Amino acid sequence: MKMASIRKRGKNSYQIIVSCGYDSTGKKLTEQKSVKRPAGMTDKQWERELEKLALEFERQVETGQYLDGGKITFAEFIDRWIEDYARTELAPKTFNRYQELLKRIIPALGHIPLQKLQPNHLLEFYANLRENGIRTDVTYVVKPELNKLLQEKGFSDKLLAEKTGIDIRTIRRALNGKTIRHTTAQAISKVLDIKIDKVFDMNGEPVPLSDQTIRHHHRLISSILTCAVQWQCILSNPAARVKPPKVKKKEAAHFDEDTAKIMLDLLDSEPLKYKVAIYLTLYAGCRLGELCGLEWSDVNFENNLLRIRQASQYIPGQGTFTKPPKNEASIRIIAMPDDAMDLLKEYRVWWLEQKLKCGDLWEHSDRLFVQWNGKPMHPTTPSKWFKTFIEKNNLPKLTIHGLRHTNASILIGEGVDIQTLATRLGHTKPTTTTNIYSHFLKKPDREAAKKLQNLFNKKGNQKQKTPKQA
Repeated sequence: MKMASIRKRGKNSYQIIVSCGYDSTGKKLTEQKSVKRPAGMTDKQWERELEKLALEFERQVETGQYLDGGKITFAEFIDRWIEDYARTELAPKTFNRYQELLKRIIPALGHIPLQKLQPNHLLEFYANLRENGIRTDVTYVVKPELNKLLQEKGFSDKLLAEKTGIDIRTIRRALNGKTIRHTTAQAISKVLDIKIDKVFDMNGEPVPLSDQTIRHHHRLISSILTCAVQWQCILSNPAARVKPPKVKKKEAAHFDEDTAKIMLDLLDSEPLKYKVAIYLTLYAGCRLGELCGLEWSDVNFENNLLRIRQASQYIPGQGTFTKPPKNEASIRIIAMPDDAMDLLKEYRVWWLEQKLKCGDLWEHSDRLFVQWNGKPMHPTTPSKWFKTFIEKNNLPKLTIHGLRHTNASILIGEGVDIQTLATRLGHTKPTTTTNIYSHFLKKPDREAAKKLQNLFNKKGNQKQKTPKQA
């Protein structure tokens, strides 16, 4: 049985030792952990706290939960963090995003022992992320050398698809000179055992990661190391002593009121399904996933209300799935204007007609936005359609998420208070709304200042025109 003993090492330093029996040679096995006495504790308080620490350490060793920060690498701790925390506690899309970031973090820092990870390691890593060639979202086109190499090695397009695990249609597009993603070019190069730049040209100039993306890497590293402190693997978080890159705050991309009106007019000649999708996004200010998660049971035609209670998301390898919205505040009911609801009624009639035409092939979905057979629409479809619509009509470049920002900017301009706006947008705190839309909030403030100036100037002019009394 493991028994914990305590030994004083210095003035405020103690060592907890747990016996773990003996190895095959008779050598005694132990696990040890150093702790420091916090300032301000009385002797009796520290004695009780030390006993608790010893019992907890003994339990961790007994159950195999203890991770010695001096013996495990950062990568090994990340593996434990993923299994014991991230995989179950994080939202699927967040977890997927973190896994993408870890593809850069682990190769660069994973080999370092957890307790020896220092701020300078992180600073060097962030400097490396600023170099060209780090981004993996660039595209590539094949060089003539690739086809020659495939002939020499006896690779057909089918064999190349089989060896790389890439769809043969993607392989054929690549061989026909179409652009492909970095991961595809990398997989082909790996199978052929040749450097990527020998058989592929980068499509456009290489660019470094943005400061915002580097900041995301820092936040993830800091979060993991905070967990390491909480699990008592390390005494302090080295990332807390590193300043992440400063990110210049930009105004959220949006349409002004006039451009939004032009867009709505142009929608009259577009398919009803997409017209409704854009109207709802603009009028409700909902997120794309929330839009695709809407069901007819969420529509209250009698009171002109729209309920947001779920989101539809897609993750490569997992497919499309339904989840709760971003946070508890995102579950909300939004009042909608008459014209949006009238359009929705028209769409409801069309939707039921499509269901009737489809007959037994209909998949009995209640979603507002579906494919031809009733199957929920892919969450990225409205976004792709909107991009094409914008380009076709020569409108200013904007993503579909920019319609959410357009909604907010117009409501702020109309004097809607921040608490009401935060509730409509599904923000947990009004400060979140203030932070995102600070640029918009300054505009009414400047207009208020102008009104004051005009008011007092007007009064001043009136005072000057008043005749002097005798």
